[in-house]
Amino acid sequence: MIKISTCYLALLLSGFAWAAPASSSASKHSSAVASASASVSATKSSVGSASAIASSTGSAASSTATVPYISLNPNYPLWGTSDSDTTAESTPEAERGTLGATVIGPTDASTVWQNPDLLAPPTTDGGSVPNAKWPMSLSHNRLQTGGWARQQNTDVMPFAANMAGVDMRLESGAIRELHWHKTAEWAYVLKGTTQISTVNPDGQNYVANVGPGDLWYFPPGVPHSLQATNEDPDGTEFLLVFDSGDFSEDDTFLLTDWMAHTPAEVLAKNFQTNISTFAQVPAKELYIFPGQNPLPPSAAPVSPAGTAPTPYTYNFSSVAPTQVNGGTYKIIDSSTFTISKTIAASEITLEPGAIRELHWHPTQDEWNFFINGTGRVTVFASSGNARTFDYQAGDVGYIPATMGHYVENTGNTTLHFIEIFNTATYQDISLSNWLALVPPALVQAHLGFSDEFISTLPKTKQVLVGPSNSTSAASNS
Repeated sequence: MIKISTCYLALLLSGFAWAAPASSSASKHSSAVASASASVSATKSSVGSASAIASSTGSAASSTATVPYISLNPNYPLWGTSDSDTTAESTPEAERGTLGATVIGPTDASTVWQNPDLLAPPTTDGGSVPNAKWPMSLSHNRLQTGGWARQQNTDVMPFAANMAGVDMRLESGAIRELHWHKTAEWAYVLKGTTQISTVNPDGQNYVANVGPGDLWYFPPGVPHSLQATNEDPDGTEFLLVFDSGDFSEDDTFLLTDWMAHTPAEVLAKNFQTNISTFAQVPAKELYIFPGQNPLPPSAAPVSPAGTAPTPYTYNFSSVAPTQVNGGTYKIIDSSTFTISKTIAASEITLEPGAIRELHWHPTQDEWNFFINGTGRVTVFASSGNARTFDYQAGDVGYIPATMGHYVENTGNTTLHFIEIFNTATYQDISLSNWLALVPPALVQAHLGFSDEFISTLPKTKQVLVGPSNSTSAASNS
């Protein structure tokens, strides 16, 4: 067996070898040598004092005897946020501390300003994580008379394998024509009021008006229409989310498209009418087109089979959010929105400096949409792979199941976003809650926490964590 004294001597000699380069570069490495010496001393000390551990964690092993400790230097975004230098004289550069160099070639200044953690990433980033950000403003927009639609799917963000989104706008009275999809459709109304209609496989119909902050959901294959009311003179805009990453809004089953591709005599036979009835059927799809303000839902036709017993809409805006230190949150899944069997969500507001706590989702991918404010997310993908992304209003984020992450408000205003999951039941695992509920000796063995600190770990989930001054000492060091 190799003796500890032998290991210590080898480490010491390696420290001398590290310091051996010519004096011209010695100053560059002096801090590294000092750090190495401190690490050797810490290693020797930890070996000699393994028994001097608090009674409640007396069985804990020395936690970091074989590896260095993490750096406590802050890794704030270097510009464009409440913690960074935003003076007019500041020029973003690909530098963080002594790392990197200035940019001397062409650069897109506006993109750089919005993404400080890409040009000058935190030193805690490592390895490789696929792009987890897509601005809807970069999506091709399909312009129609009466509105428009733009989408995010795996064509533009391959990382988002299991969900896709569409941002759609309808002018007052405009109609997204009768259609259906192979996937489920979940919606959050951003502005205005949308009237939805559908008929289920049992011939039961359902018509409802859906306002800002409210939801609708259509299972796969269920036909529906969407129409803007005149309650808001601007009409309506809403976010659609689909439980398939390769979904395309251009591949839906449209009423006019089907009719145009069915022989007229077959149409006449099917509807038991004269063929001339179909003289004004459009020869190609309408998709989005102008219309008149819809009648109230109470004016819908009465079905002999009755009204659909399970609502396709949910008045999410009337749900009171949970207020905690740092912001608010509220959760929706099939336990309350019964028909939504493949998508759950949470709506979150974060105060400046607050975070959505470190956590992960066991089996559900997360699709984010940022409504207001600015924030950042570090995605931890295991095996030393981690990457930080910055988000603004209108951006889409994506985090696959099991990958650790947080959301931090880096701006001066409230950060408002929604988290959407491809599941019937919302689930997450909180890092701090996990550590609070395992034997304290294990936590100390891994992380070197004191008994006093371990006793403060929350035994219930925090979800959000308010801003703190705990980093101020490190910031000024």
